[in-house]
Amino acid sequence: MSDAESNDRDGGHPDGTSQPLRETDSRFPSGPWIGFFLQKEHPGKHWMKIDLMFAEGKAFGFGKDWIGIFQVTGRYSVDDGRCELVKQYLGKHAVHYSGYNEGRGIFGGWKIPDGGNGGFCIWPEAMEDPTKRTLTKEATVPDAPELVVLDTR
Repeated sequence: MSDAESNDRDGGHPDGTSQPLRETDSRFPSGPWIGFFLQKEHPGKHWMKIDLMFAEGKAFGFGKDWIGIFQVTGRYSVDDGRCELVKQYLGKHAVHYSGYNEGRGIFGGWKIPDGGNGGFCIWPEAMEDPTKRTLTKEATVPDAPELVVLDTR
């Protein structure tokens, strides 16, 4: 068996290197992502920036938020859009993220083992914020009916 055949069988890059093949599914583009997490104890959106790589069902990268610098590892599925990530803060705690990508970013929940939990959303930086509510069609508001006052004396 040639080296290229061995690498193909083992998930290697077709050029014979051990580089994993980047994901081609548009829901999981490698590169800069942004988003936020929600935490009941600290109201509001807590923003984060992440540089993610998606390849062959595995996700990895690094990022930063108000808590600190972190490393990301995990897995994803193009079959159902499921994504499981672990955000490990350098010298601190780990946070487990579980969500789905239906083409508008990854939405789901996070949990710290023996700690807090909340929601999150991340999306490719080039994409518009999928959590902003936008008016897609202007509605015509009917005129208010005349008010009739009844004399109840």
